[in-house]
Amino acid sequence: MLAPSGEQFRIASHGYEAVITESGAALRTLTFEGRDLVDGFDEDAMSSGGRGQLLMPWPNRIRDGRYSFDGAAHQLALTEPARRNASHGLARWAAWTLAEHDEARVTLTYRVMAQTGYPWTLELAVSYSVGRFGLSVVQSAQNFSDTAAPYAQGAHPYITVGSGPIDNWTLQLPAATRLLTDDERLLPVGREHVEGTTYDFRAPRTVGDVYFNHCFAGLRRGEDPDVPDHATVRVSDGTHTTGLWVDETWPWLLLYSGDDTAAPRRSLAVEPMSAPVDAFSSGEDLIRLEPGETHSGVWGIFAE
Repeated sequence: MLAPSGEQFRIASHGYEAVITESGAALRTLTFEGRDLVDGFDEDAMSSGGRGQLLMPWPNRIRDGRYSFDGAAHQLALTEPARRNASHGLARWAAWTLAEHDEARVTLTYRVMAQTGYPWTLELAVSYSVGRFGLSVVQSAQNFSDTAAPYAQGAHPYITVGSGPIDNWTLQLPAATRLLTDDERLLPVGREHVEGTTYDFRAPRTVGDVYFNHCFAGLRRGEDPDVPDHATVRVSDGTHTTGLWVDETWPWLLLYSGDDTAAPRRSLAVEPMSAPVDAFSSGEDLIRLEPGETHSGVWGIFAE
């Protein structure tokens, strides 16, 4: 029998070990010296709550699945019907193709064919590698169409440290602003500076009962002089720390505490995003991918 998530691709080096799946090219597990760094899913299960999935060619929600680009109107299927949104792209459940696999690295690809609501053909690729500094993930897309395509990307790992719940963890989130959303559809209605609010985690502090399903920007970078373009989120249980970093191609991070899932507050989703919620409608940070052009971004997870 084949696992619900398809073929399983293991990579390991320097104490880190990861498993990536054929379905969605998802990060199913990541450990360091046997300690879980992500809250993934079992081999005999499907991903739930977006665990480990890649969000391409858009992350998060598009209002009513409707948008315009270069004067043409498009209508996507509503994959989040309860909120009447198109959610998390077109590749998260697809069977990705293995392109390269060795002991410490795996690369998978998936071709998004032109279709109703997204009439462009893209070649998507992701490379996962592990080494001395942890897991590194390179996500990219190339436009195979003869016209420019709207594009954004994201990823949906849940990071963990210790046994949880997150209430007892210390969080450091180097973000200055928060996108405000409505309660019903979780679509943007404004933004605020985090100073003086419960969402100011620029200095490390205990999470407590703070609820997360919010997109953050104004990321502080350059804490490590060797990688001045990186912004890093850290969670700690007082003994161990798990960190997630993003390069400059990810100006947004969405944090989600999973309060409405079957495993509430067990871990913290930290989602790199190249554009905010509903970017296909607003145009904010939306990438105009010209014919033949490739866009890439890099993020990673490490243990301390």
